Amino acid sequence: MGTTRDTLVDVATTLLEEGGPTAVTLREVGARAGVSRTAPYRHFASKEDLLAAVAARALRERHRARARRRPATALDALRADLLHFVGQAIAHPQVFRLTYGSWSIDSPDLTDAATTARASLIQLVVDAQREGSLPGGDPERVAGLVTAVAHGACHMALGGHLSRTGKGHASPADLVNDVLGHLRTVAAESVAAQAAAGTTYEVIDSEP
Repeated sequence: MGTTRDTLVDVATTLLEEGGPTAVTLREVGARAGVSRTAPYRHFASKEDLLAAVAARALRERHRARARRRPATALDALRADLLHFVGQAIAHPQVFRLTYGSWSIDSPDLTDAATTARASLIQLVVDAQREGSLPGGDPERVAGLVTAVAHGACHMALGGHLSRTGKGHASPADLVNDVLGHLRTVAAESVAAQAAAGTTYEVIDSEP
């Protein structure tokens, strides 16, 4: 059974999905949660603090989903993560926009969740590089590339500028698969070329 704080975050998430950030107020969250008028203020300093908790939960849920998977290869693990991400973004656009938008407050909870989530993403990239299914080099940069494709594709689809039957002739999931396929081809060609030359490529360790 969750805590009062958990319930408040649940209600805030529902309000966010119904009407965007403007629909979320501490008073309305408290009313819907069935708690006293002052209860939300004992858990959150402001509306922005509450929204940061919503975003932090989304990031932690993505991280936990990564940990639960047991894919056959490192590339499969990265693919599953990105496809899960785009599926959640399309299904819950308000949470997606909130979580990955700009923030004007300093939330230790959100910072911790974001740091942990990004570190686990970078590790997926490193594992795929070591496996030879992604090109070598700076894993931060490779992670930035695949993340940019996934995020950008979601923004385009949500704005009506990307669909299998319309603009782009693709869904966000299709573009994720495309970029991973291209990167796998590049990695295979690089490995073959370096093997022929008697060299190997290096994965550059990156601080998350």
